[in-house]
Order: sequence, then C-alpha cells, then structure tokens
Amino acid sequence: MNRFHARSNFVRPPQTLLGRIVAFILTGVLIVLALMFSLVALAVAAVGGLLFAGWFWWKTRALRKAMREAAPMPGQAGGGDFIDGECVRETPDDRLLR
Repeated sequence: MNRFHARSNFVRPPQTLLGRIVAFILTGVLIVLALMFSLVALAVAAVGGLLFAGWFWWKTRALRKAMREAAPMPGQAGGGDFIDGECVRETPDDRLLR
C-alpha cells in the first residue's frame, strides 16, 4: 500500500449514520469557534487602532498648533482669499511683474 492510498482513508466521508451525525456536530463546533475567534480578533484590532489613533493625535498636537499659528490670515500681507482651493491675491498695478 503506497502512502497516497493510506491518506485517502481519512478523506472519505463517514458512511454510518452515527459517523455523519458526529461529523455534522464537529463541523458546527468548528464554525462557531472560527466565528468566535474572528470576532475577538476584530475587537482586538479595533481597540489597537483606536489606541494608535489616540497616541498619534496626542503626539502631533504641537505640530497642529504650530501650523494653525503660522497660517496667514485672510487680509494679511502675503495672504489671500482661498476660493475652491485656489489662492486669489490682489496686487496694485505698480507691483505687477512685467
């Protein structure tokens, strides 16, 4: 008997009624365990993502404050009005580049 023939005995579905019932119950148990594991893994990933987002927000607070303070206000010199993502800056005619 070769090694492939010996393995084929384990892949064959159960033939008796008791074997089919046991296989059905084991399949159900394995599906329930897989769903439970996936829910726990999803919860752990969600909590980890929230912790990382909170840590990142906390670490970048000084940078966000500096960016807010450095942003030019509309009407300031060198500033301008932003309309739909485009900067409009009006300059007197004598300052235009020719």
